[in-house]
Amino acid sequence: MRLTRAATETGHLRMGKRGCAAVGLVLLAAVGCGGGGDADRTEPPAPTRATSDAPSRTPTPAPANPVSIPGLIERDHRGSDLRLGDVLARTSAYTRYSVTYEANGLTVSGIMNIPRGKGPFPALVLAHGYIDPAVYTPGRGLAREQDLLARNGYVVLHTDYRNHAGSDDDPDNDVNLRLGYTEDTIGAVLALRGSGRQEIDGDRIGLLGRSMGGGVVYNTLVVAPGLVDAAVVFAPVSSRPDENVDHFQRGEGDPIAAKIDAAHGTPEENPKFWREAAPVTYVDRATEPLLIHHGTADDTCPLVWSERTAAAFEAAGKDVELVKWKGEGHTFGPRWPASMDRTMAFFEKHLR
Repeated sequence: MRLTRAATETGHLRMGKRGCAAVGLVLLAAVGCGGGGDADRTEPPAPTRATSDAPSRTPTPAPANPVSIPGLIERDHRGSDLRLGDVLARTSAYTRYSVTYEANGLTVSGIMNIPRGKGPFPALVLAHGYIDPAVYTPGRGLAREQDLLARNGYVVLHTDYRNHAGSDDDPDNDVNLRLGYTEDTIGAVLALRGSGRQEIDGDRIGLLGRSMGGGVVYNTLVVAPGLVDAAVVFAPVSSRPDENVDHFQRGEGDPIAAKIDAAHGTPEENPKFWREAAPVTYVDRATEPLLIHHGTADDTCPLVWSERTAAAFEAAGKDVELVKWKGEGHTFGPRWPASMDRTMAFFEKHLR
């Protein structure tokens, strides 16, 4: 179900909790005791019956682990105060700005390209792949996409995420499987929608993520169904965080893996945690069409990850398409223009 502007124009998105089971009532009976003879006997009082006026008790559901997809679903997501800063570039097609916005209490930086001409224009939030925050610079990671999409009439908001560039710090984000990036992305959509800027059509917003950002998009689709109109991912990571940690952290000797295990347990020690951290566990919640691009020669994110994810979406009856690009690696080269033509046709269909 598509969320309307009215539902989110305040920059606030509340995802509901699941209901609780009812509890039965206990009937109490008082029993009297007499002396020896019939004259001394008294009738015991009639049993007390529970009535509709009697208070009923329902157990308070345990809150979800905050480091989980259910925890993100329960969060009161907020995104607001989109502010345009310095003009970074002017082209014949668009103007590029530095921006900040608020997401769940943190200030997040980014860049935004606004097309020239009469709006309002549909908007896209871009979620970039992993770049070491120590070397990251604002707007880095999806430069080709930022330029091309703006030239084709889209407002483009590229979020830097927390801990990057001019964004606020979140020291626990890496140990907590970087789920904070999902909050930043949801906040970016809400900030766009509630900005009040005449260039932005808040009723037409899509997501595009690459590599790690593809995982951020998966999370967003299952945490906040109806938030956007459509989503595209390129060379995405696995929709199972245990596979990502094994491949990128444990597999490369990253010390963060030991910290993750100490905080949450290994997949063998705590399978419930890892199951609840995986967006693929909750694909039944997704409502938006999803396009997945993956190269057959990708040696960073194995193609099988996207094949399994697409199969899970299909099994849940969702609108998903996996396009396999023969011979393309993780970054896409010769066939990147064709993949972007496919992407823009997809957004044209679902956002225009």
